[in-house]
Amino acid sequence: MSLQQEIIAALGVVPVIDAQWEIRRSIDFLKKYLKCHPLLKTLVLGISGGQDSTLAGKLSQIAISELRNETGDKVYSFIAVRLPYGVQRDEQDCQDALTFIQPDRSVVVNIKESVLTSERALKNAGIKLSDFMRGNEKARERMKAQYSIAGVTQGVVVGTNHAAEAVTGFFTKYGDGGTDINPLFRLNKRQGKILLQALGCSKNLYLKPPTADLEDGHPGLEDEVVLGVTYEVIDDYLEGKNISSETAKIIENLYLKTQHKRHPPITVFDNF
Repeated sequence: MSLQQEIIAALGVVPVIDAQWEIRRSIDFLKKYLKCHPLLKTLVLGISGGQDSTLAGKLSQIAISELRNETGDKVYSFIAVRLPYGVQRDEQDCQDALTFIQPDRSVVVNIKESVLTSERALKNAGIKLSDFMRGNEKARERMKAQYSIAGVTQGVVVGTNHAAEAVTGFFTKYGDGGTDINPLFRLNKRQGKILLQALGCSKNLYLKPPTADLEDGHPGLEDEVVLGVTYEVIDDYLEGKNISSETAKIIENLYLKTQHKRHPPITVFDNF
């Protein structure tokens, strides 16, 4: 088996999907998890205004609405969390996403003060963060806030991790990579777009260039610039298509280099 085939199998990607079937699969997955854990009553998700959180948010809200109707338990709720760092430059996209999702509850937690306080505390201890590391601090502060909200609402933190993100390791360890449940796992980037189209989402939310927008010195830096490869090609790779050997090597090197992000904490029983 080639490394490409191993990666595709590990991430569960299939080359052709039925959008409605995949939508139902994710919704039922979320519902089943909550039903199996009756003490859990909410789904909590940070909304960034991008494709992935918009899709995960819509699926979460549908799952919760169905659960309330099916069980009669009105406590079930979806909480959409806005987590800006100061003023977010694409705030209108975030508002458009919320309008599309129609969450039961929306909460805004501005993380800027917390990030700067943490950075000052580290500096006082002799640890100076680079702009890149401050970006990771932002991602981890966002996840910390979501877990705090989940903790007081009997909640589960929903992740946005998908195959194109997983294969490249393009997420912050214990930041956006630290979640409880990932309903988009198995889908690549273009498949996520297909699901949003089927759900009637506005094009501006899934056609905008993806960006983590974490570095102060490079605001809005696009994912594909950082990765050195386009999502279109990554998706082709994950669908088993033939791509240039040079590009395949970039993707595979990213996968191997970031393996630690996808692995649980190392124990004495692991090989490393």
